Amino acid sequence: MSEVLSIILGGGKGTRLFPLTQFRSKPAVPFGGKFRLIDIPISNCINANLRQIYIVTQFNSASLHLHIGQTYVFDPFTKGFVEILAAEQTLEHSGWYEGTADAIRKNLPHFRTQNPSYYIILSGDQLYRMDLDELLHKHINSGAAISIACTGVTRENASGLGILKVDKSNQITEFLEKPGPVKDISDFRAPQELLTEKNKDDCYLGSMGIYVFNAKTMEECLANDLTDFGKEIIPSAISRLKVNAYLFDGYWEDIGTIRNFYDTNLELTTLRPRFDFYDEPKPIYTHMRNLPPSKMNFSNMNQSIAAEGCIITNANITNSIVGIRTIIETGSSLNGVVCMGADFYETEKQKIQNAEARIPNVGIGRGAIVKGAIIDKNVCVGEGCRIGVDDIKRTDGNYGHYHVVDGIIVIPKNTILYPGTVI
Repeated sequence: MSEVLSIILGGGKGTRLFPLTQFRSKPAVPFGGKFRLIDIPISNCINANLRQIYIVTQFNSASLHLHIGQTYVFDPFTKGFVEILAAEQTLEHSGWYEGTADAIRKNLPHFRTQNPSYYIILSGDQLYRMDLDELLHKHINSGAAISIACTGVTRENASGLGILKVDKSNQITEFLEKPGPVKDISDFRAPQELLTEKNKDDCYLGSMGIYVFNAKTMEECLANDLTDFGKEIIPSAISRLKVNAYLFDGYWEDIGTIRNFYDTNLELTTLRPRFDFYDEPKPIYTHMRNLPPSKMNFSNMNQSIAAEGCIITNANITNSIVGIRTIIETGSSLNGVVCMGADFYETEKQKIQNAEARIPNVGIGRGAIVKGAIIDKNVCVGEGCRIGVDDIKRTDGNYGHYHVVDGIIVIPKNTILYPGTVI
């Protein structure tokens, strides 16, 4: 595994996840109460003993830098590392990354110092648990120059993915990037003998954006001006190289939109979630905060998750995620809420200053009712606020102290909602 270099693509501006990406990059967005999206691909690498990991990013990377620096520190004997490579100016180039392939090309001088035999390219905004060790060994044994992880998808879901056409030996013969909902792609239907029991009802093979390249192949594929893997590099390689498909039959979700983010978070609260954080042999790692356990005082919690460090008093929580350090005051109610929590606890002095300035404390105030919303970190929800409760027609847009995206109310980071606010 020391011959394998893992590269996680941090994505661009993350406009589809705005306003959650207003102050942070997409991989740094909090998820599941205590994690961040970047923890998923990094944990998959660590569980496969892949410990030479680069993260390529260029937008709002300060929060990501802080999380990585505090979390992933390997001992000196493993020769492992997790390092961020932000866009930089050099004598050879001075511009931003123009695409996924361009980001890898501009960082090849850094990658070559590790002398890898294989590159594994991962995305920073997906939820899955994959045996990357198996993926790598199947790639090596197949003799392919490139392997692409794929999963069975319906025609509807195929619209926004790269769709693969494969033969009976798993070799990819054609690649179609994001065909849209109208285009006829019936000739891309997957051979039934390749589909497993879990995805036998799905007709198409969608690229997961996870690639394995032989190091020599990577150098050859990037010896040009092509900027994107899905649109340009992969289609070009298929015509002249052996490119294989690796069929993944486990849970996989692309968390690229506010709707996907919201639904995927709340799916974690179900009795039998499709993605299980309680997998002891293959854990998902994150920052160890040394917070106290959460405390529930005279509260009712139904099918919900509370991360560590929370204090919930005389509240009703249903089908919701309560993030780290969340303070919920008496009489409050949360239903279908993704609450990301807080980066700090307010001191008594700060609370006194807040009272004097008539500013609510960080957390959910007394008697506040919240339904069907995402509440970002460090938000102050004042006493008696009503969010998403009243029967009001909401059109997507920016309304100053809140946004509506995909029909979901999003309260941005550090927002103050004064007592009695109705949204």
